[in-house]
Amino acid sequence: MQKRVLSLRLLVRRWAFARAKAATRLIGKYPFFAGLSGTLVATVMAILTYAALYEGRAEELRHAQENSRNLVQLISNDIARNVEIYDLSLQAVVTAAQQPQTWSLPEALRQRVLFDRATAASRLGGAYVIDATGHVKAAHSSALEATDASISFADRDYFIAQQRDPQAGLFFSKPYRSRLRGGVLTIGLTRRINAPDGTFAGVALLGVRLDYFQQLLERIDLGQGSRLFILMRDGTLLASQPPSLRGAGANYADLPNFAIFSRRAVGSYTLQSALDGVERIYTFSHVVNSPFIVVVAPAVEDVLAGWRRRSYIALVVTTVFGGAWVLVSWVLAFALRDKVVAEGELMRLAVTDPLTGLANRRALDSRLAAEWHHAVRERTPLSVLFFDIDHFKLFNDTYGHAAGDEVLAFVAGRIASGSRRATDLAARFGGEEFAVVLPGTALDAATRVAEKIRKRIESDNLTLSGTHDGCVTVSAGCASCNPPVGGSAAKLLAAADRLLYEAKDAGRNQVRSQQWTGEGAQPLVDSEDGTRGRDAPATRG
Repeated sequence: MQKRVLSLRLLVRRWAFARAKAATRLIGKYPFFAGLSGTLVATVMAILTYAALYEGRAEELRHAQENSRNLVQLISNDIARNVEIYDLSLQAVVTAAQQPQTWSLPEALRQRVLFDRATAASRLGGAYVIDATGHVKAAHSSALEATDASISFADRDYFIAQQRDPQAGLFFSKPYRSRLRGGVLTIGLTRRINAPDGTFAGVALLGVRLDYFQQLLERIDLGQGSRLFILMRDGTLLASQPPSLRGAGANYADLPNFAIFSRRAVGSYTLQSALDGVERIYTFSHVVNSPFIVVVAPAVEDVLAGWRRRSYIALVVTTVFGGAWVLVSWVLAFALRDKVVAEGELMRLAVTDPLTGLANRRALDSRLAAEWHHAVRERTPLSVLFFDIDHFKLFNDTYGHAAGDEVLAFVAGRIASGSRRATDLAARFGGEEFAVVLPGTALDAATRVAEKIRKRIESDNLTLSGTHDGCVTVSAGCASCNPPVGGSAAKLLAAADRLLYEAKDAGRNQVRSQQWTGEGAQPLVDSEDGTRGRDAPATRG
């Protein structure tokens, strides 16, 4: 069992190695495709990162809007709750003031009857009963000392509104500076007091200091560029954080933002401020049963500050690693290309004769065997030429081995140029012997190729004294067959070798050819005495 596991692991490793090697070759073969693929991967990852960052930005803005809505709701609820308490207190004052017996009570008891409810209201700037002439008729104990009977409030907007309209109900005045409390900014909440016959008998007044609204906002910190406002529906500012340049009580109805606030009960939008040019997210709501508008406006810069820090880090990391990935992809692609080229060059050198540049014996044997199987499968002719340089030993002895090497290279070039088809293979068999494989070539055509090569070498007239022709010549054997006829590729080559010897025995510088039938030749094998096969003579040249 253990041996099977080890064998399976070995197979898996071999498979993985083969896949990796195939991938390496593929990348090396198409380096631009590999580099572009790496660049594409890095680009896609960068796009995904940027998309995530953009979504994070949108999420930050949505979260800021949600927080602003919550803040607006909290502030609005606080104001609405206090307004309700103030109104209940006013209603209690009105009810007591409209009863004639209230005014016949002792002063201390009358104070309790009129203003007992007002003691529960916070941030008051005084509670008063003002008569029909605009003078204070009664005041809460906390405001009693500041009351001046000579001061008239008949010119106040709240007094005029209640005097003119019996159905005014709860009325909110514009901010004013209190005449009884040293000019403190206050807004008045009033209700009408009627006489028994229904005529105007005065107003019940609760003064609410503006610092109540200011303290609501001072507890909130949204950032340096953010703003919070409480306005009235006519554009009058009651409080702001940080303090407004125009100050509380100023009117902002002329600003573009206010037009949006006044038209809708609630909402949220992003706009650049007309006052300081800062882009903010404005969220607002009208307080129910009151003329107040609460606005929370965090600056976009403050909202996105944390996101920008995180995004900067993410962008730097993405850019660095993405750039590194692209660089590595291209470097690796061209490195693998160079590796594949080097391997190809090594493979070429492994099957190439270094002196002549032709294929060597190993390449010849491999190619000849492959062409033999192809000829058998496709039933096409196959021819082999075998060349030998005549009197080559004499040339070496006469002119030296360096000149002999030059002759070998020259003859190899002529043989290669004589077999120009892409399917033909010219190879150096060994020494001064050469072979040419001609797939799909019949005997007549192969003989013409051999004769053409022989004539070209002879016509170049390379001097070789002491021979019959006086120049370098070659002898050739040409064997052709139509497989399958028995035998093998090696025997076909041996048949061409035998015909080469016949050409030499007949006087050299000629071609002998024959249609081979699979008989009369043994494969060429290097023997211990230096001869090749039974048909090879003891010497050549």
